Amino acid sequence: MTQDSRPARLSSQPIYESRVFKLRRDRARMPGGIEVERDVIEHPGAVVIVPVTPEGKLVLVRQYRYAAEEELLELPAGTLEPGEDPTETARRELQEEAGYRPGRMIELGGFFSAPGFCNEFLRCYLAEELTPSRLEGDPDERIEVVELPMEEALRLAASGQIRDAKTLAGMMLLSGWRGVFKVRSPG
Repeated sequence: MTQDSRPARLSSQPIYESRVFKLRRDRARMPGGIEVERDVIEHPGAVVIVPVTPEGKLVLVRQYRYAAEEELLELPAGTLEPGEDPTETARRELQEEAGYRPGRMIELGGFFSAPGFCNEFLRCYLAEELTPSRLEGDPDERIEVVELPMEEALRLAASGQIRDAKTLAGMMLLSGWRGVFKVRSPG
């Protein structure tokens, strides 16, 4: 896409601000001249951690997600604090949510969570050489740590039992980086 083929923002109006995100309404001119309104959620960004134990198990967390109205099995993750280095956010969140301190962190890549309406960008980290170490988490979180063999985690993802997008993306980034998952064609 060239610079000339991008929409031109004509105006931007703040709608709402919470402790986690901001909502704005933009008016834009699309290539070809059509004017549109777009609602955009501005998010400070987040991290997702793919923790792998020395035994080769994937560390996941199970927690109730209010918006989804169900418990989800997920990779540990968290929102960036203002001015916080993403790698440090990942280390902190892993200790808060899963009770592990990583000896080694490798950035696997990153992705947008829902680019149709949100600018949240997640950086994905592989965490290895894990040692038990817990930091106090958020008081409203009730988290169960679940450690699974990688093949079992992939089976749960393929069967629709893991439905969290950042977890599926993190597993795919790990797969591409290490080639640890064996994917079989259906049928």
